[in-house]
Amino acid sequence: MSTTSITRRTTAAALGLTAALVLAACGNPSDGGTTEVAAASGGTVKINLSPDQNRVTTGKVDAIAAEVPEEIRRRGTLEIVDSSGSAAPLTFFATDNKTVIGVEPDIAYLVADVLGLKPHINTVSWENIFVGLDSAKYDAGFSNITVTEERKEKYDFATYREDNLGFEAKKGSGLKITGPADVAGRTVAVSSGTNQEKLLVEWSKENEKAGRKPVDIKYYQNDSDTYLALQSGRIDLYLGPNPTAAYHAATTGKTEVVGTYSGAGAGLQGLIAATTKKDSGLAKPLADALNEVIRNGTYAKVLQRWGLSDEAVTTSAINPPGLPKTNK
Repeated sequence: MSTTSITRRTTAAALGLTAALVLAACGNPSDGGTTEVAAASGGTVKINLSPDQNRVTTGKVDAIAAEVPEEIRRRGTLEIVDSSGSAAPLTFFATDNKTVIGVEPDIAYLVADVLGLKPHINTVSWENIFVGLDSAKYDAGFSNITVTEERKEKYDFATYREDNLGFEAKKGSGLKITGPADVAGRTVAVSSGTNQEKLLVEWSKENEKAGRKPVDIKYYQNDSDTYLALQSGRIDLYLGPNPTAAYHAATTGKTEVVGTYSGAGAGLQGLIAATTKKDSGLAKPLADALNEVIRNGTYAKVLQRWGLSDEAVTTSAINPPGLPKTNK
């Protein structure tokens, strides 16, 4: 696992972010194949949890499709890799427990439409996303992957969503997380190899330098084990993507988001991006395809469909500044 520190900032601009997603459950997701959520912008969105997704689609753009490397064009498919972990509303399984749904596959499907390719979703464990990209087994990762300076050494990125993190606690905990001091001595779960982990490791180091207790960082194999530990009191907090934290809190009623933070640290808005092997030739067509769906409005429809309109970007950028490598 990586324990690279993020750059320490003197500002706290990213602290106390308005939650990227405000959700209120209006039904049981297992009952009828839908659940209703309220987006931060107001109103409600009914999320379809069934395998029959009726996804938002768009047309092929020949000029952009022509940018795709010839080998992929000849193959006719876009090999997309996504995490097998169930993380609604990002990527998770439909009510049939086998169909992959969520905002991540929906955006990947839109991109494939523009490129004139048939999307093929491959679900693997988080670490195997990068193993598969390294070996060119997969063309692009659409799995809530944050742009980081360390990752940019091996991968190219085309951004498509803001990245905000959420601290989730048992409901009624009374906790409020606004900075490192608030997690000093706390037991916090996080997934290894993620930018969430880097943030937590850095905060723990800051606490020790300030004479406070370090963070007791815990790792669990899956979300169900993490949430069991949270409910039983074995951990105080779980740090993960804010959309999944907010969705889980709303649909279960057992937890709450007690703090949010930018995925790129204070002073820099984190960004989620389509991820390809460096110099694969795919970054530009992916970014151009994303900018096309942003322009034609289908991107906005997808985000609205999952209650994530507040995480929209106005343009897809190639390899923008990301989570810093070192604490200098």
